[in-house]
Amino acid sequence: MSKIVVGLSGGVDSAVAALLLKQQGHEVTGVFMKNWDEDDDEDYCPAEQDLADARNIADRLEIELHTVSFSAEYWNRVFSHFLNEYQAGRTPSPDIICNREIKFSAFLDHALELGAEFIATGHYARIKKQPVVRLLKGIDELKDQTYFLHTLTRDQLGKSLFPLGMLEKTEVRRLARENNFENHDKKDSTGICFIGERRFSSFLAQYLEKNPGDIRTLDGEIIGSHDGLMFYTIGQRQGLGIGGRRQASGEPWYVIDKEIESNTLRVAQGVNHPALFKPGLRASQLHWIATQSPELPFRCTARIRHQQPVQQCTVTAGIDDECNVMFTTPQRAITPGQSVVFYDKDECLGGGIIEATLATD
Repeated sequence: MSKIVVGLSGGVDSAVAALLLKQQGHEVTGVFMKNWDEDDDEDYCPAEQDLADARNIADRLEIELHTVSFSAEYWNRVFSHFLNEYQAGRTPSPDIICNREIKFSAFLDHALELGAEFIATGHYARIKKQPVVRLLKGIDELKDQTYFLHTLTRDQLGKSLFPLGMLEKTEVRRLARENNFENHDKKDSTGICFIGERRFSSFLAQYLEKNPGDIRTLDGEIIGSHDGLMFYTIGQRQGLGIGGRRQASGEPWYVIDKEIESNTLRVAQGVNHPALFKPGLRASQLHWIATQSPELPFRCTARIRHQQPVQQCTVTAGIDDECNVMFTTPQRAITPGQSVVFYDKDECLGGGIIEATLATD
């Protein structure tokens, strides 16, 4: 049996991951990571409750629980990048960077120092280690988290375990309930990695100065003002502050584009407005789990956001180390700063950062 350190977050997924490993006879130790300083935020401190939940699980499983803070690493490697991207008008995916830099780097190093052979987390994904290390989708298609794991290396994956990869979420909650875990019905976290579910615009405004500008229709008509492009993302509906207008349909308004140079937010009405759909994208900062790029061009499937069904596409070489991705079906709300992640059936190949949309050749 192996010595395994489990990242216990206080949630049901990591709790059941630890349970399964303990039942298999492994020597299991828990580590709770608190990587955001909430001392100045008395009204919002989710880490306190999460730590209490993690302690309850550790006590029930009769395993040790260590606490560790990677606050400096999180600020330098994750949050600073997060702010820079928003300042540039892009929409980053901090959970992806957090996995690469904190959970499967700083935490992995810490676990190895504790004498662990492997780390384990509650991610819904699978790892196949023979003949080479491969990252596969979790069998629960709705919970599959390979989108957030695509920047990991074979070395990181080789030292990691995902005990929930073969389980549906309903089965995970059933196991938690049957083992009397108090967090068996705890709501899944949906906020920023390690920061939580705050009112996003107010939180971001603590770190970035507002930069007001015009909200314009695609025809150029000014119909409102915004506080700063960083507060909006492509396809967004809520928070635009556009009321009813004469000669306009009753459909909601959506963000179509963010024009950085003119500080203009472009909007249009209708959830399926044609301007929201683009046939392709350009991606940079490519990472391949196999360490080398597949021979281009190649056909595969891809996602441009978590939980999106995979889409058929063709990947071709771009300028320098970039690539171009053209989809069989135009995609809604392709967003610069987000990631495009590539798949060959169930295998996650890797991905890159979306730089811009592409028109049909």
